[in-house]
Amino acid sequence: MIQHVYERAEESGAAETVIATEDHRIEEVALGFGAEVCMTSAEHKSGTERIAEVSRTFGWDERTIIVNLQGDEPAMPATLLIQVARDMDTHPDASVTTLSAPIIDREQLFDPHVVKVVTDARGYALYFSRAPIPWHRDEFIDEEKPLPSDTEFRRHIGLYAYRADFLVRYVEWPPAPLEQAESLEQLRVLWHGERIHVSLAQVDAAHGVDTPEDLRRAEKTFRR
Repeated sequence: MIQHVYERAEESGAAETVIATEDHRIEEVALGFGAEVCMTSAEHKSGTERIAEVSRTFGWDERTIIVNLQGDEPAMPATLLIQVARDMDTHPDASVTTLSAPIIDREQLFDPHVVKVVTDARGYALYFSRAPIPWHRDEFIDEEKPLPSDTEFRRHIGLYAYRADFLVRYVEWPPAPLEQAESLEQLRVLWHGERIHVSLAQVDAAHGVDTPEDLRRAEKTFRR
């Protein structure tokens, strides 16, 4: 799976692709297919903290745009890596850029494994949650009703871009109460008053591998 993720990153045309891990088994596999690997501390609580260590190790310039493609996203289109990086380049007031996609069925909206996001009129995140947001007070009383057509529901796609100087600030902040409650690292950014710009994904992001069923689905896809 990590090789598929690496290949998606390479397809984006990134100037440099680095696999960050604390696990020597992953290091061995990655070196086996020719990837550059940075071994990191096992104490990190999130991928963003891990990438901050990589940025320090490599001495990247503070304006360098870094895209965080997580190791459980073997089918992430390179188009979206390019999109999130360009979004960071065109939103200098954002500390982080990320993506979302429409939610069209009730099952997905109420699934705690699917992270939801709401934004303001300019696309800046107001909140991320594992709970259904926005909560439609009237329509959600009846569990059999379809999703209301007059309300936009969006799922968060766990792909991030940020500049190296932001990572220096991020790791100085202690974990935020909302971040710990929802187990969502991006809430630390909002808690400390910084901005996250959320764009609609230009293409289908496919699904990451979070459960055994996801893994079986991914294996079938790549066998085809």
